[in-house]
Amino acid sequence: MDFAHLIQTIALYAIPVLLSITLHEAAHGYAARHFGDNTAYMLGRITLNPLKHIDPIGTILMPLLLYVATSGAFLFGYAKPVPVRFGNLRHPKRDMVWVALAGPAANFVQALLWGVFYYLLQAGGVSEPFFIEMAQGGILVNVVMFVFNLFPLPPLDGGRILVGLLPYRQAMLVSRIEPWGFFIVMALVLAGVVSNLWMRPLMSLSYKLIDVLLTPLALLAG
Repeated sequence: MDFAHLIQTIALYAIPVLLSITLHEAAHGYAARHFGDNTAYMLGRITLNPLKHIDPIGTILMPLLLYVATSGAFLFGYAKPVPVRFGNLRHPKRDMVWVALAGPAANFVQALLWGVFYYLLQAGGVSEPFFIEMAQGGILVNVVMFVFNLFPLPPLDGGRILVGLLPYRQAMLVSRIEPWGFFIVMALVLAGVVSNLWMRPLMSLSYKLIDVLLTPLALLAG
C-alpha cells in the first residue's frame, strides 16, 4: 500500500464522509423530534458537530484497516446511530418510515449539492484536480450511503421503512430479524449479493436521476 496515496485518499474523502455521516444522523434526530420523540435532541445528537456522531471503531479504524487490507477494494463503516424511541412518535408505525427515510434523503440531497459544486467548479474554470476529485468523491460517498442504507433489512433504514409499510403481522416478522440483521447484511455484502443485486443497479439509477436533475446546470457550465 502506497502510504502517500493513502494520505491523499483520506484528504479527498475526509470532508465528504464527515458531512455525509453527520447530516445523515442529524436528519434522523430532527425527523424524530418533528414527529414527537425528543430523545436525540435531549442527548445533543441533533447537531452538525461530527464528533457527536463518529464511532472510533466503525467510522475510523474499521474503514482504514479494510482500505489497507484490501487495497481499497472493499470499504465498510458505520457511525453512532441516533437513538429513537419509536413508541414516543405520535403515530409510531407511520412516522418511523419518515424518521428512517430522513437519513438516506439527507445523503441524496448532499449528492446533488456536491454535483452542483462540481459544475460550479467547471463554470468557474477551476481545474485543480483535488477539488474536482473531492466533488466527485462527495457524490460517490453520498450515493453509496443513500443506496446502502435503503437495503430492506433491519437495522438498516430500509428495513425500518419496510417494517413501517408492511401490515402488522408481516412487520412483526421482519422486525424480529433486527438482532441478527447486522451479521446477515455483512454476510450478504461479503457474498456479493448486496453489491451485485442492490448497490450497482440502484447506484446507476441514482446517478442517472442526479444527472437529470442537474442537466440545466450542466448545460450552463458547459
